[in-house]
Amino acid sequence: MTAKRESMIGLLNTPDGHREPAHVGGRERNQLLDWYHKMLLIRRTEEVIAGMVESGEAVCPCHLAIGQEAAAVGVASALNSGDRSFGAHRSHSHYLALGAPVRRLLAEVLGKETGCSRGYGGSMHLRAPEFGLVGTVPIVGATIAIAVGAALALKRDGRNAVAISFLGDGASEEGIFHESLNLAASMSLPVFFVVENNLYASHLHIDLRQPANSIARFAVAHCIESAVVDGNDVGLVATQTERLVDIARTTGKPVLLEAVTYRWRGHVGHREDSDVGVERKDNLPEWKKRDPIARLRTSMLARGDITADDCDAISLRIERDLIESLEFARNSSYPAMEDMTRIVYSDRFDQ
Repeated sequence: MTAKRESMIGLLNTPDGHREPAHVGGRERNQLLDWYHKMLLIRRTEEVIAGMVESGEAVCPCHLAIGQEAAAVGVASALNSGDRSFGAHRSHSHYLALGAPVRRLLAEVLGKETGCSRGYGGSMHLRAPEFGLVGTVPIVGATIAIAVGAALALKRDGRNAVAISFLGDGASEEGIFHESLNLAASMSLPVFFVVENNLYASHLHIDLRQPANSIARFAVAHCIESAVVDGNDVGLVATQTERLVDIARTTGKPVLLEAVTYRWRGHVGHREDSDVGVERKDNLPEWKKRDPIARLRTSMLARGDITADDCDAISLRIERDLIESLEFARNSSYPAMEDMTRIVYSDRFDQ
């Protein structure tokens, strides 16, 4: 007899419920304003990038995190400059949540030398070490083990810091994920695994790929402290991140956060109605009712932290920033041809 499949994450895997205002009780106004600004900045920046993809101006593959902004911002709010973060193919949000400049992201997407990777990386190879983002790599699962190695280095150097691995639910099906959990737990390494479970790997739902829909079950198997949270509630994400990061800092042991969320665009590209060449047949309009930005704005309005005019003013500042950043990116030069090999090969040889 086949066992009945049950949801391990409750209604978090559906658009039903979890539409209430973000849980921000006790948070200071300035922190909420920072969250709101960053989440809206991520949303609008990726909408601009989507427009460039649609028009053909951006030719590199672009994986957008529109709809997932709360996960990145909630996690980033509990980190500091001494921590080391590593992303994957969908990491515009991590780059911006950590405070890295928009202009360098847009320049990188356009392949310009003023980009964060000097124009050689494109959308999926981002770096901003001065903001704690060591780098992002598009190969699924590639940076998980690198984050574990960084955690080992932090431990050996005696630093009170953690390494962060941002990954999706699809990466949990890679062998390196399980090897990394095992090594981090066995060696007591301060690494924070952040799983943004948007329920889809490319266009295949998790229920068609795994026997259970919660990635946190793998943390339990490796005796790693974990939490599952509504990834569209920035307050809940931040609260659990603060708890888990404190454990990693004080004990030196690994932790894992599973933020259940949903992406509004396809796996790659600008479209909402298709995903890697197949028609999307999900209930996206219902998922949009769990919009993380709208939920935070509702909380702030209810508390009196912000007015409708304040929201408009923040939006206007972001639009001005994007206009200036896009102009900067478009007016920047492409990398010099002679640098194409210079950054790969060295002209110095040890005798």
